Amino acid sequence: MAKSTFSYADFINDPDRSCAVVVHRGMWQAAPENSLLAIERAIVAGHDVVEIDVRQTEDGEYVLLHDDTLERMTGLDRRPETMSSRELLNLRLRNRDGGEENVLTDEKLPILADVLDLTRGRIFIHIDVKHRNVIPGVIDFAIKQGVDQQVDFWAELKNEADYAWIIENVSPPKVLFIAKTRLNGPDATTQQELMLRLSPLICEVYFDNLDQVISLATHCKEIGTSLWYNTLDPVACGRFTDIEALKDPDAIWGRLIDAGISAIQTDFPNELKAFLNRDESPQGDRRQAGR
Repeated sequence: MAKSTFSYADFINDPDRSCAVVVHRGMWQAAPENSLLAIERAIVAGHDVVEIDVRQTEDGEYVLLHDDTLERMTGLDRRPETMSSRELLNLRLRNRDGGEENVLTDEKLPILADVLDLTRGRIFIHIDVKHRNVIPGVIDFAIKQGVDQQVDFWAELKNEADYAWIIENVSPPKVLFIAKTRLNGPDATTQQELMLRLSPLICEVYFDNLDQVISLATHCKEIGTSLWYNTLDPVACGRFTDIEALKDPDAIWGRLIDAGISAIQTDFPNELKAFLNRDESPQGDRRQAGR
């Protein structure tokens, strides 16, 4: 298959780009999460990156699903790893983020191949593979599909064993890699040292206060690493959440960008994009990423 020239790395390295808008599980507030429709709506809305969750079936196919079981999104209490792709691909998805309160739609559980065909040359993809041992196979699949320069992968980077695994299985020149670095834990110094040694294109950061981000951003600028942050309410740090950002975007999204964050993953991508596109703001033009 022909290789795509749609380059995620070129986008991240562009010094004039805005802060990247990363759409969490597609536009799931208007379609089932991780569905082709949710991803298509993220593309039509003009967002930069879409995050998807990937698991492997019993017969080696890759499907999109976040949870350990299919219960929340399809009503079936089984693990996709115990089922064949033929069994899975006829399952209808519940709307939005699933659960009994959301109706079944006509959207089916998608396979990764269909997602890559849909997104080719149209949007970058953050692939969250739910089991680390599956990552090398998904990377090989992306390479065979010719979209390896359009996608990214992430993995924990807590110790030397993690570092060695990433060097062997993930890191460039294979694909774009995101290192997750926690500045708010007892091993923060070790994690930061490992990340700086690896020098990934992107670092996803967790923190106790913004001063930690500002300090890290200085080092990352020297090695060409951009900082990524999740404002998703269940995983965000302190007040830096989507809900708080909707109340006061300057105090949340604005301060994150000022501190050096240049990619934000959110459940409210349209609102973040509107904030970035404002002609004026009390704290300045937010269209320029904090780089």
